[in-house]
Amino acid sequence: MLTSVGAKLNNNVSKKQHRILIKTSLETFFRNGFDCKISVLDYNQYRMDAKVFLKRWRFTLILLSAVAIGALLGYFLKEKAVKLKPLGDIFLNLLFTAVVPLVFFSLSSAIAAASNPKRLGKIAASMLLVFVITGIISSCLMLFAVKTFNPAKGITLQSSPHSSQTANLSEKIVNTVSVNDFSGLLNRKNILALIVFSVLTGLASQAAGDKGEKFRQFLISGAEVMAHLIKIIMLYAPIGLSAYFAYIVGTFGSQILGSYARVAGLYFPVALLYFVIGFSIYAFLGAGRKGMKDFWANIWPPALTAFGTGSSLAALPANLVAAEKIGIPQDVREIVLPLGASIHMDGTCLAAIMKIAVLFTLYGREFSGFETLAGAVGVAILCGVVMSGIPGGGFLGEALIVSLYGFGPEALPIISMIGTVVDAPATMINSAGDTAAAMIVSRFTAK
Repeated sequence: MLTSVGAKLNNNVSKKQHRILIKTSLETFFRNGFDCKISVLDYNQYRMDAKVFLKRWRFTLILLSAVAIGALLGYFLKEKAVKLKPLGDIFLNLLFTAVVPLVFFSLSSAIAAASNPKRLGKIAASMLLVFVITGIISSCLMLFAVKTFNPAKGITLQSSPHSSQTANLSEKIVNTVSVNDFSGLLNRKNILALIVFSVLTGLASQAAGDKGEKFRQFLISGAEVMAHLIKIIMLYAPIGLSAYFAYIVGTFGSQILGSYARVAGLYFPVALLYFVIGFSIYAFLGAGRKGMKDFWANIWPPALTAFGTGSSLAALPANLVAAEKIGIPQDVREIVLPLGASIHMDGTCLAAIMKIAVLFTLYGREFSGFETLAGAVGVAILCGVVMSGIPGGGFLGEALIVSLYGFGPEALPIISMIGTVVDAPATMINSAGDTAAAMIVSRFTAK
């Protein structure tokens, strides 16, 4: 059979294609026996998969290359690399300028565009509860990990200025979620107050009914414009990040790059632990031992799709198929999985805690105390459950961390690269976590 395949190839494909197809034939032969059938279409599928992979990861690879080039420039230029900093400042200023309108239009339009909010009902309430609880669990796991092994230990950039004023808890809450003048919403340091105002604006536009239709369309249109604005700004990202990393390495030393290796060395094992043990527990809670076995028998296609593509949405079709095979009711899986692909990000919660801990160490702050650690978990939940559900949510989550804690602007590219380093396993956890959460929701909502 393999000989006949090889004979057919001589007239149809090149030698390179011939080698690939013979290799594929052998693999399939040993896997399936003598009944395997290989055609020239296998090579076309191989090329198609390669193109899809390169298309998905092209910009990430460009950013990583730009950062590597910037690090090399900083290493060789030393203190002279500070001359490149203005190129990075331009990039950061553009991003920070876009934060306020992006948050407002994205959040308010998402609520304004909701077509049938009553459809969620009991499923929605259970779903949101499960999303928050799993987010807290994943955040606490990473808290324990970074307290045990801090990937940025021993590295300090500078002490960033932050308020030394003492205030009681109620005052802090009031000052965090509200401002006393509309102009205060235009300051990115008040981003939580802006989020509250944006949500209320979206709800008000819904309550206005037909009279609010034009305003709802304005919000939706504004969200589209801001999403494209971010895409335009990100075209400058390779230059901006390269320049900023040249400045960081040249000024603070190449040891900061070693922290990225330690970040990966910590995040990947913790993510694997949460993936295997955490999801086994969730599946067991949802459907017992049989459900746990069904979960692990069917979760690999969506999990590997998410890992390879870096997109929970790309894995959604496979996730829906897996959920059906596991036995999750149709109404539950068709609500929880699509929404979960946008607003349920346990992997993002893990990464958010990592980013906060790294920045606290780099800026010489003490990452300890109940209030600080509980606040970090709250910010991680906000990044993983709220901000991730809107366009540009990854960037907004990072900007939220920088703004809330008052870190310097150079903190943004530092944690952006952390996000890039851990993107693949984080996305896999985000995607598989939706199925595990749907199993728990199906148990809570069983008739």
